Amino acid sequence: MTFSSRFCATSLCGCNQPHAGLSRRSLLAGGVALGAAALAPRFMAEAVAQTPPHRIDVHHHVSAPTWLDAVKSLKLDNPPMANWSIQKTLDDMDKGGVATSITSPTTPQVTGLDAARAARVARECNEYAKKLETDHKGRFGTWATLPLPHIDESLKEIAYAFDTLKVDGVGIMTSYGDKWLGYPEFEPVWAELNRRKATVYTHPTGANCCVNLVKGIDEAYIEFGTDTTRSIFSLIFSGFGEKYSDINWIWSHGGGSLTSFYERFTVQALSRPPYAGKMTRDQVEKQIRRYYYDTAAIPNDVTMSALIKMVPMSQIVFGSDFPYRFAHEYAKYLPTFFKGDDLKAVDRDNALRLLPRLKSA
Repeated sequence: MTFSSRFCATSLCGCNQPHAGLSRRSLLAGGVALGAAALAPRFMAEAVAQTPPHRIDVHHHVSAPTWLDAVKSLKLDNPPMANWSIQKTLDDMDKGGVATSITSPTTPQVTGLDAARAARVARECNEYAKKLETDHKGRFGTWATLPLPHIDESLKEIAYAFDTLKVDGVGIMTSYGDKWLGYPEFEPVWAELNRRKATVYTHPTGANCCVNLVKGIDEAYIEFGTDTTRSIFSLIFSGFGEKYSDINWIWSHGGGSLTSFYERFTVQALSRPPYAGKMTRDQVEKQIRRYYYDTAAIPNDVTMSALIKMVPMSQIVFGSDFPYRFAHEYAKYLPTFFKGDDLKAVDRDNALRLLPRLKSA
């Protein structure tokens, strides 16, 4: 049914009555109602735009100049990262009611750079992010970039980032070439972050195995979600998730395709070698349910319904994926799906457990 046919079905329309029967009063009433109907979408949009900033965005990308130069040298840049600016970031935050964004560079971060250059670019990213915090009090936080997969350099940057810069946590990729986060090469990094009870925000990337896997399909459409799922599987089934349980993990995009593969994690993988008898369903589900998952790129009832069945409401945090998506998209959608305390939890309160310093921001 079209808008016009729905409207004609109401008592305000004289389409089923003789024209002469319309009084001046009913015409005026109809005009007022039509005017109100026309103004409603604009009013709702303005209400969203005027929402006092309160959200905490854990998935917000920035482009430090030296980092962007490095990505361009690898020929991996794209228009959103190249056209990013501080003003665009602040405008999007204000439009979407975001009080504070915890920033990080997007994929590939510093993957593909040699150890020395990766360490230098990571350091400059982190110092740039901290300057944003200084210049815009209360508006930003920092997920420190690590020069992974270079382990020694990453351990040095962890020390500098936490002890000198006082960052909120670290931001890493879900894989590095042909290595996922549950691989033994990364264990020294997890041991140190566990000792610090750190928060680790993860962002998907394309793995070496899956470049141009299907012609014409951008890796962000399918591969990013599956790479997140690969990394979650490797972390859980390597035992690192349980061993380093003081790390708070945040997975982008609602955990990628994890909701679709839930049965394979909790049943099939446990029924045959090499994991049969080595891990229980309760252990797997405990890990899945203790991780955090952001809302970036999943503002739809299908994915969100699956996510809230998989994990407690306490584990869902707000993420925008700016500049690839925009905070106001979620500001419009989330109140239609979450209500009351649940909405407050997703918008802000869940993130405050990870970022208690923002309680006074």
